[in-house]
Amino acid sequence: MTTNLATLHRDTCRRLGPNCALRFKRFGRFQDLSWSEYRRAADGGAAGLIGLGIDRGDRVAILSENRYEWLVADHAILSAGAVNVPLHAPLTAQQVAYQVAHSESRGIIVSGQAQADKIAAALDSLPQLEFIISFEPIAPPARLRSMTWQGLIHRGRRGSAAAEIARREADLAGDDLATIIYTSGTTGNPKGVMLTHDNLVTNAQATRALCDIRPADVQMSWLPYSHIYARTVDHYLTTAAGITLALAESVETLISDLGDIQPMWMNSVPRFYEKVWSCVESLAPERRAEKLRQIFGPRVRNLSSGGAPLPLQIAEGFEAAGILLLQGYGLTESSPVMTFNSLKCHRLSSVGRPIPGVEVKIAADGEILTRGPHVMRGYWKDSEATAATVVDGWLHTGDVGRLDEDGFLFITDRKKDLIVTSGGKNVAPAPLERLLASDPYIDQAVLYGDRRPFVSAIIVPNFAKLEAECAERRWPLETAGSFLCAGQVHEFYEERVAQAMQQVSQPERVKKFLLLARPLKLADGELTATLKVRRRHIIAEFEPQLSALYE
Repeated sequence: MTTNLATLHRDTCRRLGPNCALRFKRFGRFQDLSWSEYRRAADGGAAGLIGLGIDRGDRVAILSENRYEWLVADHAILSAGAVNVPLHAPLTAQQVAYQVAHSESRGIIVSGQAQADKIAAALDSLPQLEFIISFEPIAPPARLRSMTWQGLIHRGRRGSAAAEIARREADLAGDDLATIIYTSGTTGNPKGVMLTHDNLVTNAQATRALCDIRPADVQMSWLPYSHIYARTVDHYLTTAAGITLALAESVETLISDLGDIQPMWMNSVPRFYEKVWSCVESLAPERRAEKLRQIFGPRVRNLSSGGAPLPLQIAEGFEAAGILLLQGYGLTESSPVMTFNSLKCHRLSSVGRPIPGVEVKIAADGEILTRGPHVMRGYWKDSEATAATVVDGWLHTGDVGRLDEDGFLFITDRKKDLIVTSGGKNVAPAPLERLLASDPYIDQAVLYGDRRPFVSAIIVPNFAKLEAECAERRWPLETAGSFLCAGQVHEFYEERVAQAMQQVSQPERVKKFLLLARPLKLADGELTATLKVRRRHIIAEFEPQLSALYE
């Protein structure tokens, strides 16, 4: 019986040896790493960390974009008995400093110079940090012991730490801490979610049991490994299943990488599927199906979506084209999968049924609660927040939803995001934002109106379609600050918003809106690492302009 992630990986590597474990691009071409090579590299990294003084339970941070070395480093940290603290690559130096200091990480592994510079900028506030390891050569920050990742592996292989690694892996219990993942947080400092080996092993295995995975399958991977979604359903699930994980070079190259890899599986966030759909939506049904198959390849059997609500019309459109696009649901605090639509049992409008071993119920106020082996140990150094979130073993998700008679879960909204107008009307923003974004000329929408007389919104146009429309009608695209000016374009959107709002009640209808003159930006904190809209951040950024709509 597998009790920890290190044993799970070692057993799979021993069983599958020369088979391909990872496929990644280097020097413009995809290369393969066998399971045996994967394990040897992880063992070298584990031995090197032990040689640097890392002990059981110590924290080691990783600050890197996706690359195969990230996955190897994760297993090296776990086999050393240590705790991986993954940091999102786009974080600022100040954000990195907080998470490294708060987790009391003794060392950090970075991708290259740009990430190392963040550590250098914050070094005075990190007295506990002892070393920095880099996947690429860097000019290291002063004071820290440093070496390259390959140097660490070679150093480890020169030693004789095999027996010590075996002892540490054997001593790892299911309730031992495996990782601390900091939530993105919309206000204040993020909280460190503590997940155990048992949390992650059981979640990966239960999710894998629902998937029609075959020995020769290849799964495409592009979501950040610093996020729990890809960490579990890409990284650990493919290890549990013993199939090949192919890494996209970047989100910018994902389409071409899909063409090269032709996977059977891929997990993604709705944002990517929305972008693909916007490119094929206007095509005739036969041509649309042909184009989707061209994008995802002839071997794809299932696409999964999570991290945010997936518009129903996109799931239905993919199904009509012969490709199932199925939603799941979870949180960082739930490791993450709580519910999942499988190929054999699915309902497109839902986020699926609870996976094996997971309980889900709806509280009196509509909040979704869950209990089981997937629920986090708690928040790192924050017992008060832990006690408020996990009550009598039930994780309070903060999401509102319902269960149908067949046990399928439907998400209504975030409990804390509910808008209460000055007239006392409760308005769930997420369904209205999805309704607006279903218009082909609207890319994204953010609702506003708490304690206001009516609901308003920030609308992000689909700029490709808008620019084509303006060129055809010879409309000018004029801006004032961050927004498009009122005029013919604004009147065009007034008609489209009014049409969309016919589907909802009067108190829910968006009466006024602002047209953003640019896409939302990850670098500005307007999107999370998985491209979800950070509603509170955006509202705070543009609240003066939104408030002016009510004057």
